[in-house]
Amino acid sequence: MTNQTSSIPDEETVPVRDIGNAARWFTRIATVILLFLGTNQAFNFSSRFHFTIIENQYLYGILGLTIPMVFLLFPLRGGLANKKPTPIDWALAATAVVCLSYFIFYAYPIVLLGWEMIPPPDSIVMGAILWALVLEAGRRTGGIVLASIVAFFSFYPLFADMMPGPISAFSSPFPYAAAYHSMSLESILGIPLKAFANLVFGFIIFGAALEFTGAGRFFINLAFALLGHVRGGPAKVAIVSSGLMGSLSGSVVTNVMTTGVMTIPAMKRSGMKGVTAAAIETCASTGGVLMPPVMGAAAFVMANFLQVPYATIAIAAVVPAFLYFFGLFIQIDARAARDGLAGMAVEDLPSLSKTVKEGWHHIFAIILLVFMLLVLRRELLAPYYATVVLLVINQVISKTDRWGKEKVLAFIDSLGRLFATLAATLGAVGMIVGGLSMTGLAGTLVNDLLFIAGGSPILLLIMGAITSLILGVGMTATACYIFLAIMLAPALIQVGLNPLAVHLFIFYWGMLSFITPPVALGAFAAATIAKTPPMRTGLESMRIGSIIYFIPFFFVLDPGLILVGEWQNIVYSILLAVFGVFVFASAIQGYMAGVGRLFSQNAKGALIRLPILLGAVLIALPGEAIPGWSDFDLLLAGLALIVPIVGTAYVLNRRDETGAVTS
Repeated sequence: MTNQTSSIPDEETVPVRDIGNAARWFTRIATVILLFLGTNQAFNFSSRFHFTIIENQYLYGILGLTIPMVFLLFPLRGGLANKKPTPIDWALAATAVVCLSYFIFYAYPIVLLGWEMIPPPDSIVMGAILWALVLEAGRRTGGIVLASIVAFFSFYPLFADMMPGPISAFSSPFPYAAAYHSMSLESILGIPLKAFANLVFGFIIFGAALEFTGAGRFFINLAFALLGHVRGGPAKVAIVSSGLMGSLSGSVVTNVMTTGVMTIPAMKRSGMKGVTAAAIETCASTGGVLMPPVMGAAAFVMANFLQVPYATIAIAAVVPAFLYFFGLFIQIDARAARDGLAGMAVEDLPSLSKTVKEGWHHIFAIILLVFMLLVLRRELLAPYYATVVLLVINQVISKTDRWGKEKVLAFIDSLGRLFATLAATLGAVGMIVGGLSMTGLAGTLVNDLLFIAGGSPILLLIMGAITSLILGVGMTATACYIFLAIMLAPALIQVGLNPLAVHLFIFYWGMLSFITPPVALGAFAAATIAKTPPMRTGLESMRIGSIIYFIPFFFVLDPGLILVGEWQNIVYSILLAVFGVFVFASAIQGYMAGVGRLFSQNAKGALIRLPILLGAVLIALPGEAIPGWSDFDLLLAGLALIVPIVGTAYVLNRRDETGAVTS
């Protein structure tokens, strides 16, 4: 496994180039300053010297260090990916340094004198320059689709009064818009960038440190040692290892590329088709981003939106993530049993004792992180302490992953790319929030959505799911989540749905674009490793990960699945959901543990299994999903659909076995 990290950020959609020594050392120095700046903000060291960095000054400092790095790391066009920074790139980087230095210097007057409302002439010019710089930086890191959406909404206040009815709003003159975008805490310096600077920052450092101390190799070897020998072992290894790494990295595509290079060939050697192997890796990597303790950047932004501790988000996400991985595991086991796929030979697997001996310190660091997150509720400081402990133990104990000069520099280079990517993307996305805040359009659209849906939660959820899926195709998951958290979440909350469940619902559906064609970035990345047709891999990923399309509806309609409510109701809801997911996953693969094959694998057999799938969904759904029905009514209806078909399959399988023994 190569030392490649992917901590927290969404997927990079633009290639990073070999930037040459001058630019490389500039980014390294900027990254080291960023590390000091972020650490100081977390621990407030400067207060001991009677010096305080105010919030907007800190955020401008983050941008002043990361935006220049973007212009040096990311090319103007994809065709320039192999060329060093051009004079244009250096000029943009220098302009960014000068522009952000201006705002850092005038941070106090901006706050005290309200410059975002009454800006001096020179601040308007600098604000316009910052607007353009952040937009271009967002294009380089997030792609043209994201940049186009950001551009539309950031310029929207200039022509909002000329738009048709539902999307018409108050307009603003250019000077006011430039000042608002650059100096208010509702746009570039808004919730997305604040989440990065205050919460995500430390987790990026921890995730990168984990990877550069050999965590990726450790988790994969541990999964192989524990599960490699069981039926469908390599596929189950993919679920465990990708789930663990995805949880800590927050990046689907990079997770596929790091764990998939080992799990996909192993699955193919065990007799599994390449398309299936690639799809399993895709689904596992996607699920990893939805699994605590770290999850993706959107989860930290969510905590800021809801004004709750990040631990609240992580705890709420436990059961939905378990249901998804449980469904994947059941599918893999069913498929392996159906197709007679054995595990790997014991002699081909790593030793469990040796693996634990060499990498136990990774587990200790994660336990410390989880303890500080969930017990002490110190989410701001937890990753810093965990990183220090991890590095100290690694340098003392590890014989293969101790850091020398080359690893330290590689670690700094990786952090620079991660910091630049996420800060630029989230700064740009913040202008979507700024444009909507300036015009008041968000509130108008909420009322329009409620009118269109007739106040129906189910119709609003379906509209939200479709919109999330479409936006997730062209935007990063974090950008998609932020957009819908502003536009759609208030409408869903107004019809009586739990706010935390609503935000998780949007988060889940935004992630589904990674396994859903026509884009399916995660599936296409896995297809390159498996050497399979990308579109077929995407369709197979949809089939294997199909339960994830239903899980968000389960928990948004039943808050018990995000651990909200009386404990008796929570336990009852979880048991029903687990049973429903078990039946659903078994029916998808045409095999159920204890029953055997659920009819043939042809179209006729699939048609016979359709009532089982429907029954499974009815069992997992809460009674609130269908007016006038209770949980018990849905359970009975589901069993009425499932039992006759499963019972028939059981009888036929036993008869076939008896006939085989007799003959």
